[in-house]
Amino acid sequence: MALTEPVIHEPESVVADEEAAARARNTNILDPGFELTLRPMRYPVFYGMYQDAIKNTWTVDEIDFSDDLVDLDRKLMPAEKHLIGRLVAFFATGDSIVANNLVLNLYKHINAPEARMYLSRQLYEEALHVQFYLTLLDNYIPELNEREAAFAAIENIPSIRQKGEFCFKWIGSIDDLDELHTREDRQRFLLNLVCFAACIEGLFFFAAFAYVYFLRSKGLLNGLAAGTNWVFRDESCHMNFAFEVVNTVRSEEPDLFDADLEASIREMMNEAIDCELQFAADVLGEGIPGMSIADTRTYLQFVADQRMVQLGLPKQFGVKNPFSFMELQDVQELTNFFERTVSAYQVGVEGDVAFDEEF
Repeated sequence: MALTEPVIHEPESVVADEEAAARARNTNILDPGFELTLRPMRYPVFYGMYQDAIKNTWTVDEIDFSDDLVDLDRKLMPAEKHLIGRLVAFFATGDSIVANNLVLNLYKHINAPEARMYLSRQLYEEALHVQFYLTLLDNYIPELNEREAAFAAIENIPSIRQKGEFCFKWIGSIDDLDELHTREDRQRFLLNLVCFAACIEGLFFFAAFAYVYFLRSKGLLNGLAAGTNWVFRDESCHMNFAFEVVNTVRSEEPDLFDADLEASIREMMNEAIDCELQFAADVLGEGIPGMSIADTRTYLQFVADQRMVQLGLPKQFGVKNPFSFMELQDVQELTNFFERTVSAYQVGVEGDVAFDEEF
């Protein structure tokens, strides 16, 4: 008989006592240093996120691309093939950029060992996403020169290069920060964290997911959609972690969240929307029945509003999701959309998932 590790559920009173003892050390999550003490645990919520992420394990080998190849060869219109070409070109580098910021900035400054455990798991997931998109390109683009061009898209395709430059600007914005000593240092770090959670993972990637689900609604590229379901779930969890860090900092140092920081976040979000609209103009430039630049702009504003709410800030646009194909999708592996909490990692989800509820 195989031995399994017993699951130990600590009483709530024990957890509360442990949190109180941990906070008695009088350190905040952005304080300089490299805290190593897991007991008593200061932020058990991050450890819980790490445990949930471990349960949410998938592999690229589970994804079957065979039907996609038939669709690419026989079913997709030229405009849809152009959309897919641009989309996979963006995917080729998007998660690598996120991973670089995680290693260079987030791990260094989020000073809680349980939070760094989650970041370590996130780094694995970013590598898994890179493998997924590598496999995607290898299957979708068999011609070597075309494949090399797709991997170099961040240098050669203006709409993708613009998004890359936006990302690199925020990675570089705190290059000179070895430790977060001052109020200004911490606000600069928060802007980097918000940028990657709300703008890159929370806007750029979610726009890309909408293109994938639009094609799925037409019965196309089910392999891509199946893999995207898992990536979608991962990215939702990454955002939830980052926003929980923001909430923790807000509770510990509320004076950091002033009008200037809010104005900077809104300016950043509007710049991200502009970048993504340029990409949409490229992606949809050959005409895709059922998607328009105007609707895409509204969708991006809708997503941006959700991100602002998650950051504890008022909505800016007050618009509704214009994409009816997102209202109901048969995505059995997917259990959350935008800020919903993932609740089924190891148990298959049966039935349809509604996208038209309050997000």
